[in-house]
Amino acid sequence: MRKVRCPHCGKIIEYSSENLYRPFCSERCKMIDLGEWADEKYKIPNKNLDQESSLENDDLDGDPSEE
Repeated sequence: MRKVRCPHCGKIIEYSSENLYRPFCSERCKMIDLGEWADEKYKIPNKNLDQESSLENDDLDGDPSEE
């Protein structure tokens, strides 16, 4: 059987259909991870959004005499 580490606590578990919480070791680890997503502790970088944000900040930092 394939063994993996729980993404939250690192405990080694069997990755099988019998483990209802896979890839987590328990419901506790699964719910902690879900809570971290809900609290936005994990973020997927978006290069396009970062570039747009940078352009907006450049506009805000422009020469005030141009207005």
